Amino acid sequence: MSSNPQAGGNKPVPSMRTPLGKVRKLGPARSGTSDFWQQRISGVAMTLMILPAIIIIMMLLGRNQAGAAQILGSPLIALTMILFIIASAIHMKIGMQVVIEDYVQNEKLKLVTIMANNFFSIAVALAPIFAIIKLSSGV
Repeated sequence: MSSNPQAGGNKPVPSMRTPLGKVRKLGPARSGTSDFWQQRISGVAMTLMILPAIIIIMMLLGRNQAGAAQILGSPLIALTMILFIIASAIHMKIGMQVVIEDYVQNEKLKLVTIMANNFFSIAVALAPIFAIIKLSSGV
């Protein structure tokens, strides 16, 4: 409640906003719910794809480039690995962003580290995706 001097002195004026309306879009991230769900969905996706990814990686162990290209030449195998990498990168990015938002106090440093986290996550995802596409296409 706030006071309104024009409404009879220091008499409190009730707020028309609901408790949910008062807290909506508050917090350091201003996107907590979407980040929460993205992290949960990426975690479930990684859980579902970990066994196929491990099997594919075990199939690739000890192979030369031609053997790896033959295995990754299958669209299903290449797509499985790419989706696993994307889910892992998203999960990593959101997890690190939560840590940064919670523990970095300086706003400028927070902005710089979040930007670095975004660029690092993209680089970590793009490097193996590029390698998989290159190997699977035979280039």
